[in-house]
Amino acid sequence: MRLFKTFDEALSWINGRLKFGVKPGLERMEWLLRKLGHPEKKLNAIHVAGTNGKGSTIAFLRTVLNEAGYTAGTFTSPYIITFNERISVDGAPISDDEWTALFNEVGPLVLELEKTEFGAATEFEIITACAFLYFAKYRRTDFVIFETGLGGRLDSTNVVKPMLTVITSIGHDHTAILGGTLKEIAAEKAGIIKRGVPVITAVHQREAAEVIKRKAMETESAFISLHEDCELSGERSLPDGEQFSLKTPLHRYERIETSLIGTHQRQNASLAILAAEWLTAEKHAAISEEELKRGIHKAGWPGRFEKVLNRPLVYIDGAHNKEGVERLAETITSHFDGRNIHVCFSALKDKPYRDMIRKIESFASSIHFTSFDFPRAESAQKLFEQSTADHKTCDEDIGSVFRYIEEQAEDEKAVVIVTGSLYFISAVRAVLTE
Repeated sequence: MRLFKTFDEALSWINGRLKFGVKPGLERMEWLLRKLGHPEKKLNAIHVAGTNGKGSTIAFLRTVLNEAGYTAGTFTSPYIITFNERISVDGAPISDDEWTALFNEVGPLVLELEKTEFGAATEFEIITACAFLYFAKYRRTDFVIFETGLGGRLDSTNVVKPMLTVITSIGHDHTAILGGTLKEIAAEKAGIIKRGVPVITAVHQREAAEVIKRKAMETESAFISLHEDCELSGERSLPDGEQFSLKTPLHRYERIETSLIGTHQRQNASLAILAAEWLTAEKHAAISEEELKRGIHKAGWPGRFEKVLNRPLVYIDGAHNKEGVERLAETITSHFDGRNIHVCFSALKDKPYRDMIRKIESFASSIHFTSFDFPRAESAQKLFEQSTADHKTCDEDIGSVFRYIEEQAEDEKAVVIVTGSLYFISAVRAVLTE
């Protein structure tokens, strides 16, 4: 049964599934994948979870694999530029026609699923099923990297048994669903660890790291910790990136350079190096040191401290939770000491935006609060009321961001940071990059 003639029809349908919200659990995914012939079992998958750093780590690893001559598919969310990018091959989003074909194949099963005891599938469950189907049937790649959407244990991607598991970081995000303590959140993230599948992590908090290590022991999975088993040295910020050296249990890499800005990108790049090193050691791939270094340097990721204008200097950064804003503060300190930092901020209602605003106030010369067209977006007025900054403004119209940017154009020391919700920065980026 062909449900959609055009991509616009298909996109309207999948966006309409957002009304079903987040429904943790794997029953609907397992039902769909059984009907599709279990495409998730036909992939060389790498599974990535974590509070922050997932997208950048995936970008580093994907580019390294490409430099070594391998094809790599990715499934990531949310999107920054276009819906299509959620399923990509070697960094290129799949086409409108491919998405339409996927929705036409999965759509009838979704309608059938709604009549069962399991109920309606969510938007994220449907596109996850599409990703498994795409890489198993439509376009085979050497590797596929899957990013969890929320948590891990009950995330819809957790039906896959990967060859390697990566957990980037643990922080306070989605606490209403994942738990209020780092131990509880770590347990949810560690839920993606499968029996006998090695896990690589950059989690540094002792209580969270112990949860992951214990899960690895219970499942007889090798445990590799960036902070326990490796050593970073020679760390410094470059004008357009970062530089560091890394000593792993197997090798020492000198003067690695990234084109992604932010001290935290050294950690994300290191995780990708550990993953590539493991793939080579286990003979799943053959990646030379030069290919690895080139891949790390070439990697880019939209919306992660990305420069979008030169006058005034404007960066967008998806610091959408407390830990993300803390990393943003570190980046500002290391790259823009002595500059006048002006921040445009918007956030979702369920985020700890009061704490986020407090951190922004520690480095911002001025803050402009706004809102955007999204059901869970907080109002500019409520964000404004949480701020104690001396120089603050607010406007519910997202167009006010561009007027705010123009106001800073005459100040040679001005740096404008557009940050907060990923949905917000996506909307701003679309205008600024035209």
